[in-house]
Amino acid sequence: MTQIAVNRKARHDFFLFDKYEAGICLLGNEVKSIREGRVNLKDSFVRVIRGEAYLVNCHISAYSKIQGHVEVDPTRLRKLLLNRVEIDKLYSKSAQKGFSIVPTEMYFKKGKVKVEIAIAQGKKQFDKRETIKRRMHDREAASAIKQHKRKGR
Repeated sequence: MTQIAVNRKARHDFFLFDKYEAGICLLGNEVKSIREGRVNLKDSFVRVIRGEAYLVNCHISAYSKIQGHVEVDPTRLRKLLLNRVEIDKLYSKSAQKGFSIVPTEMYFKKGKVKVEIAIAQGKKQFDKRETIKRRMHDREAASAIKQHKRKGR
């Protein structure tokens, strides 16, 4: 698995629950652009429209070495390839108040572009501060243990 892009903002702004792996319908020049690493998942999300899941607001820049005048909208809707059962689960969860579906990372798997999506619930400001405090305490504890081991030698 080769990682292409990670949505770090999703982990900061949301509590992530169920994760799914989805294929994505792309054009040839988009795949080439993805291989160059010109993808941004920052403000993207997934929406279920008429029984199909679509990736919205995912910015894939134009391929740098393209010859023709093929202009494709970099933030167009891109269909996600999921099973009917998975789409139904995603739709029922996202219909609940406070839940949404966000992409967490994009990667290559056996030559195919895959997107990991997760059902997410938004964090409040105090939740974000609590996460930062917990991370800081974990770092301090790890460094204290490391120093203690050094003194023991």
